[in-house]
Amino acid sequence: MSKIALVTGASSGIGAAAAELLAQNGWTVWGLSRRGSAPSGVRGVSGDITDPDSVRRVLSEIGSVSGRLDLLVNCAGSGISGAVEFTSEEDSRRQMAVNLDGTAAVCRAALPLLRESRGMILNVSSVAAVLPIPFQTWYSASKAALNAYSSALANELRPFGVRVSAVMPGDIKTGFTAAREKSPVGDEVYCGRISRSVEKMERDEQNGMPPKAVAKKILRLSGRKRVPPVCTVGAGYAALVLLSRLLPRRFVNRILYLMYAK
Repeated sequence: MSKIALVTGASSGIGAAAAELLAQNGWTVWGLSRRGSAPSGVRGVSGDITDPDSVRRVLSEIGSVSGRLDLLVNCAGSGISGAVEFTSEEDSRRQMAVNLDGTAAVCRAALPLLRESRGMILNVSSVAAVLPIPFQTWYSASKAALNAYSSALANELRPFGVRVSAVMPGDIKTGFTAAREKSPVGDEVYCGRISRSVEKMERDEQNGMPPKAVAKKILRLSGRKRVPPVCTVGAGYAALVLLSRLLPRRFVNRILYLMYAK
């Protein structure tokens, strides 16, 4: 019997790559996105992760049609950039609502099926969770919160045999760069540092790894009986994350300042 997976954010980027690769490797894949579009071989379904009723409807449909769920891959997310001082409460709350609360809503609705199958949850986070980027503060905070959420959830679900991991890519070349909501407000106050930081970040992303690299990591994890609570995609980024844990935090933060905020 084919195993069943749900991938959110399946219309583009990492979500589309993960959904397509899982389908090519024998999974029956449901791809959730606001538009309902998905790669070839993936059953697209429309839904909004920030709307709990919409999420419950999607999971109810999966339960009725497929009868089970073995893997949940949360890729849906958004990004904003700008100075904290000039970021409105509405924008910061919306960032957390998508990247943290939206992911939690999908997990909440999927858990009855995942407990039954002793399945797996993979939440796509970011290296920015452990190496917070200036002028991308709220995005970094939302991913740091997602790491904490995933680690705590892994322990809550351990007695049920449900495995949970936060998957942290570094720079990825996707449409996420163009879709980021960039605010230059206050750039004159910060002497052009906001625009310089965002430009540097976007150059790094456009020179980053392809989304299929993350999809391959997700596929490998999907076949494991045990997964780490947090894992990094790419040897270079894994080395950076390790160094950030070994070196004094003051030194690491100084390096991030020189890279993205000077």
